[in-house]
Amino acid sequence: MTGTVTGAPRQLLRLEGLLVLVAASVTYGRLETGWWPFALLFFAPDLTLLGYGAGRAAGAALYNAGHWYGLPAACLAWGVLGQAPEILAAGLIWAAHIGFDRALGYGLKYRAGFGVTHLGAIGTGDRAAPSQSQARASQVSRAR
Repeated sequence: MTGTVTGAPRQLLRLEGLLVLVAASVTYGRLETGWWPFALLFFAPDLTLLGYGAGRAAGAALYNAGHWYGLPAACLAWGVLGQAPEILAAGLIWAAHIGFDRALGYGLKYRAGFGVTHLGAIGTGDRAAPSQSQARASQVSRAR
């Protein structure tokens, strides 16, 4: 599929997500805000999935708005520059959530459907495009 990252770049993007999750979580822990808000708000960005009730295009647009690093980065800047620790904490939780999703392979969505992301098809992992040797082995086993 055009626009889908594969191979080593895909693995680097997933690793990057894991690093964002860890960095945001460790930084949040240093705020001494308490972990209950983190636990309460960690999956809040997934409420954007409700946009799929209005169709695939609206769902993808809303999901992507909630899972793009730009908005939590704005919260981080506002929280630091405006000395607003609550906004900083929200930005860290939001960034941690996006990092978690990316580490699991949940990327930004295309209008084709929820399972079609920039990191590949959800639920297929790297199996979406089997190597030629894997395809041949599969054909041989089916022939038997």
